[in-house]
Amino acid sequence: MTDEPLDRWAARRQGRLRKPGELKAITLGAGPQRAAHVDPRAPRLILEWDGFAWQALTTVKNYAEACRVLGRTLEAASIEQAETTGPITGRNPLAPGTGRHRKPRP
Repeated sequence: MTDEPLDRWAARRQGRLRKPGELKAITLGAGPQRAAHVDPRAPRLILEWDGFAWQALTTVKNYAEACRVLGRTLEAASIEQAETTGPITGRNPLAPGTGRHRKPRP
């Protein structure tokens, strides 16, 4: 096994790290953190990554304002949301099948 040079390892690690100045918005409200589409009128807290921890930056009235602060359009944000939480496509995962995890039929 060969050792990776330190400068190459450091560059690879730096590429994985979150960059200082990155912004994110979280929903303010009672209960657990929920997705943006669940309550688009709820106020949002804008956080900024300082390289070590998330720091509170400002609050905004709703999801649309949070998108403006983060530099996104609502259409891009909704497309991003749909890709991550969209329905399962293709074959129905609950349909009868012959997979190893299925019980044999009599």
